[in-house]
Amino acid sequence: MADSTTTLTFIVLLCIEFIPRPWIWADPGRFITNGSSVTIWCKEYLQASAHSLYKDGGSDPLEIRIPRDSSNKASFLIEAMTPSHTGLYQCAYYTTEDKLSQWSDPLLLVVTGMYPAPSLSAQPSPVVASGGNVSLSCSSQFTSGPFHLLKEGKFGPPRHMEAELRIHNGRSQAQAIFSLDPVSTSHEGTYQCYGSSSSNPNVWSQPSAPLHIEVTVSKPQDPVPILTGMGVVGLFLVVFVVILFQSRNDNRRTLEAARM
Repeated sequence: MADSTTTLTFIVLLCIEFIPRPWIWADPGRFITNGSSVTIWCKEYLQASAHSLYKDGGSDPLEIRIPRDSSNKASFLIEAMTPSHTGLYQCAYYTTEDKLSQWSDPLLLVVTGMYPAPSLSAQPSPVVASGGNVSLSCSSQFTSGPFHLLKEGKFGPPRHMEAELRIHNGRSQAQAIFSLDPVSTSHEGTYQCYGSSSSNPNVWSQPSAPLHIEVTVSKPQDPVPILTGMGVVGLFLVVFVVILFQSRNDNRRTLEAARM
């Protein structure tokens, strides 16, 4: 009995001491054009006495915000995005009892527009049948780091692939091939890719021109035309049999008349 009471007490204390981690997000998004502004938001479940912002796992806060009202969120403004602002951000908050919460999930900020846009193409074609194969080739002469593929309207993480150097028209260029095999209707949509720096994969180029992938689905053959065709053939057969039968009867009558 004593052991059960001790365990229950321990669980209750854990629940009392547990402070939920906050949410973190970026507005207007985490892919920011060079020189543009972005706001990092931190929101928590409980009333906070202060909010702290951390970068790249550092133990010392980058900034601290003291709320002026009863709001349960805080904003951290980056007025002009540069490569030095890229990286992983996390936030935490102090409760009104001065207890520090867990850190939020990491938020990766990327700067775009630092290099000319790469080219994006589909092989063998941007129109592909469901279940078929298609590859998206992203290439650039201006970057040698990883390439990044994004699909319009998809909020999940982009796909990343290391670049391979190839010779094209006598010039060296970096290239990455993203395979979408086997293709399904979920792959249909508009894609763009970015090149990035080999020294900092969070410093991206301008986006490629949009490339739309269309997925076609073969429809089952309509049985009505088949049945209609079979009906026509059947009708011809019936007519042929009738004509043949009539012809045989006529021949028989002719022979009988000749014998008489």
